[in-house]
Amino acid sequence: MTGYDFEEMAAQLDRYADVPGDVLSEVVARDGLCFWAFDRADMPELSGVDSPDRELAARMCAGCPVIDQCRELDLRTSGPDTVGVWGALPDTDRRALYPVWARRRGGEAR
Repeated sequence: MTGYDFEEMAAQLDRYADVPGDVLSEVVARDGLCFWAFDRADMPELSGVDSPDRELAARMCAGCPVIDQCRELDLRTSGPDTVGVWGALPDTDRRALYPVWARRRGGEAR
C-alpha cells in the first residue's frame, strides 16, 4: 500500500490539462531542481524497492517548485512506461497513478 490517494493526486493535476506540453516541458526544465541543483552524474540510483525509492524521490524533489508540472509532464509523455523519479514519485507510484489520471482526462490508460 502506497498511502497515496491517487484520485486526489490526479484531480490536483487537472489544472494542467489545457497547458501545452511544450510549455510544461520548458517550465520543468527551467525551474526543476533536478535540472540545476544536482550534477546529473551524481544522481542516486533507484533501488527497485518501494519504500527506499519513495524516500529517494521525496528527498530529491524536496522544495522543488514544479513538482506537479513535472508529474503531469511525465504522465503525458511516458505514461505507463515511466522510469526514474518525476514529480516527487518513483516510477512504481506513477504507474499506479497513470490509469486514474487517464480516466479523469476522458481517455483509457494505454
